[in-house]
Amino acid sequence: MDCYTANWNPLGDSAFYRKYELYSMDWDLKEELRDCLVAAAPYGGPIALLRNPWRKEKTASVRPVLEIYSASGMPLASLLWKSGPVVSLGWSAEEELLCVQEDGAVLVYGIHGDFRRHFSMGNEVLQNRVLDARIFHTEFGSGVAILTGAYRFTLSANVSDLKLRRMPEVPGLQSAPSCWTTLCQNRVAHILLAVGPDLYLLDHAACSTVTPPGLAPGVSSFLQMAVSFTYRHLALFTDTGYIWMGTASLKEKLCEFNCNIRAPPKQMIWCSRPRSKERAVVVAWERRLMVVGDAPESIQYPWRAAKFVLDEDSYLVPELDGVRIFSRSTHEFLHEVPVASEEIFKIASMAPGALLLEAQKEYEKESQKADEYLREIQELGQLTQAVQQCIEAAGHEHQPDMQKSLLRAASFGKCFLDRFPPDSFVRMCQDLRVLNAVRDYHIGIPLTYSQYKQLTIQVLLDRLVLRRLYPLAIQICEYLRLPEVQGVSRILAHWACYKVQQKDVSDEDVARAINQKLGDTPGVSYSDIAARAYGCGRTELAIKLLEYEPRSGEQVPLLLKMKRSKLALSKAIESGDTDLVFTVLLHLKNELNRGDFFMTLRNQPMALSLYRQFCKHQELETLKDLYNQDDNHQELGSFHIRASYAAEERIEGRVAALQTAADAFYKAKNEFAAKATEDQMRLLRLQRRLEDELGGQFLDLSLHDTVTTLIVGGHNKRAEQLARDFRIPDKRLWWLKLTALADLEDWEELEKFSKSKKSPIGYLPFVEICMKQHNKYEAKKYASRVGPDQKVKALLLVGDVAQAADVAIEHRNEAELSLVLSHCTGATDGATADKIQRARAQAQKK
Repeated sequence: MDCYTANWNPLGDSAFYRKYELYSMDWDLKEELRDCLVAAAPYGGPIALLRNPWRKEKTASVRPVLEIYSASGMPLASLLWKSGPVVSLGWSAEEELLCVQEDGAVLVYGIHGDFRRHFSMGNEVLQNRVLDARIFHTEFGSGVAILTGAYRFTLSANVSDLKLRRMPEVPGLQSAPSCWTTLCQNRVAHILLAVGPDLYLLDHAACSTVTPPGLAPGVSSFLQMAVSFTYRHLALFTDTGYIWMGTASLKEKLCEFNCNIRAPPKQMIWCSRPRSKERAVVVAWERRLMVVGDAPESIQYPWRAAKFVLDEDSYLVPELDGVRIFSRSTHEFLHEVPVASEEIFKIASMAPGALLLEAQKEYEKESQKADEYLREIQELGQLTQAVQQCIEAAGHEHQPDMQKSLLRAASFGKCFLDRFPPDSFVRMCQDLRVLNAVRDYHIGIPLTYSQYKQLTIQVLLDRLVLRRLYPLAIQICEYLRLPEVQGVSRILAHWACYKVQQKDVSDEDVARAINQKLGDTPGVSYSDIAARAYGCGRTELAIKLLEYEPRSGEQVPLLLKMKRSKLALSKAIESGDTDLVFTVLLHLKNELNRGDFFMTLRNQPMALSLYRQFCKHQELETLKDLYNQDDNHQELGSFHIRASYAAEERIEGRVAALQTAADAFYKAKNEFAAKATEDQMRLLRLQRRLEDELGGQFLDLSLHDTVTTLIVGGHNKRAEQLARDFRIPDKRLWWLKLTALADLEDWEELEKFSKSKKSPIGYLPFVEICMKQHNKYEAKKYASRVGPDQKVKALLLVGDVAQAADVAIEHRNEAELSLVLSHCTGATDGATADKIQRARAQAQKK
């Protein structure tokens, strides 16, 4: 343990800091870091280098090279910079490289050097040029802050949803501030800048002067400022060599340290782990580094007090729980030693975890001291705490050997506990296996356990996919048993989208390879992959991939986008989704000329039928053109009949439309429809004449209603003449006249009508109509005239049950007897019922 803590350095009495090597960098840089624009993404992200020739006039004509490396120095991309001078580089939260140019344009590149997009920071920035820029991260996304040549600030809090905000002007500012940074307070981005001894805070509305509490006197300028990773704390480096540390709101001072160096530092970065009470800042000059905090002394190194002399130029990267330091040859991580690790490995520690680790080591040596250490922990009742400490400390270790040693100690201690939940141990083993895999030199993502938990496994998988490390991402998903939709399926979809970009492989081979790999994997959309192929200019590949898409609703929109409308129509018809077919039809209508559109419909009967239905409600003229093109005279005649009622108001126009319909029916050899149409024309002319002569409303009545209206109006002769003209059968005419006279309650005329000649419909309808009008007296008149076969029913209608019984007995008809018997419900009908029963009995005896 003594050897293990050799690189621990105390900062005061409450914390230790240690620095260990992440990678030995083999990137073979041709330039010093000081001659390059450098940007490194947090959470073990990539490093971008752009040699800055614009600083030296002699080499200003040389085009620089933008290089992107992994954190381990593995090259990811290299491209010749052909755009304008770059002021600043930075990485977004999605690991996109933002390159801020002097003209205010921001170029966005992927991790492999592929150009994504660009945007401008506004006309004012373009006119005044960019002096300095900052890329910052908030809960809303990644933002850009610009200092222009007019000494004004412009920022956007989220480059994915660009909304430029011009900050208020600083009074009397005639030169660039000595230092400035961005803050995020109350969900709003601010600018903090130093002008001489004064600090100004800019928000969206005003510029206010702020004063750090407890600042040492004699400060005439602020040379550097740093905001913590979480925007909670602020550090200021003054020209007197003092470093002030406090809250970012500048309302509380945490500590102050005199470093006795007045030269402005190259970088100043906060170095604190989450939930730590210790606050520390790492300050870097040329080949010199210092760690200071709330202690009278900075970190003491054996060979140089309070300083660590760097062998070569280095660059600091702020992290959630520490600082990454990389140079031409090494990449290291400096952080505060976690509590669990400190308690276990501190010299002469008697913490439960330390004793358990010793017990496990003695157990492996087969020494009885293992029992002594274990008994000591158990007597204090701290075995559970010891196991938890070892598990937690294992998560913060970078070397797999030490991880295994701590986990073996935890596993050893668990054997002596009855009910220790295994979840934390199993989860830590899984997490460490994932972390060790991504920390590998060839992967180059040196995440710590704290960063991994903050980043989440889903984001880590996204970053592996971004680096095109699909096999590793899939292995992690399978190892952690993630749901397919969130894990393997999603990664395979990304792989397929990357596969379609390989233009050196034929469309057939790419489509086959993708289908063999994906198959029917749930959660994978072939239409999304096809859309990516189309975006890459591979239309034929996109069509081949769409053949594997089972959902027509996903196929059709992309086919329309690719100008393959006829194929889209076929797919829509195959799906049986009428809404989808209508969508394609409307698209085709706008895309093709009228003739080609109609010819396309003729080859698709279902589509033609659906389009006709649409035209019936929306485009009647188009429907007529369709019928004319197809020589469909039958439907054309029906169309003109509907048009005669829907569109025409004048009788002449309606008759003309009906005449056109009749001609169409004759062409269709539909004699019945043609004659019926001609009869309708005659009826319309007659109705107009009746209106002119008699008044009233006749137009648009049916033939029967016209006759009825004439009868009701007392024009019996005209009604009979109309019936003869249109050959209305006598039975139908008698029914019409009977109903009309009964509705008028003209019983005298009805009686005359019944005696005019023998009724072709019999006299039972007269009885029924009279009873319907509740006129029993008139009904009895006609009941006596009803024929023998309907006599019983007529008598029952008028309520003469006894006489109906006599007739039924006389006819000896069982059905009539049963009908009469069903009407014998009252007490007065008892004799009639007995009479029927006796008649039935006599019939049975015979």
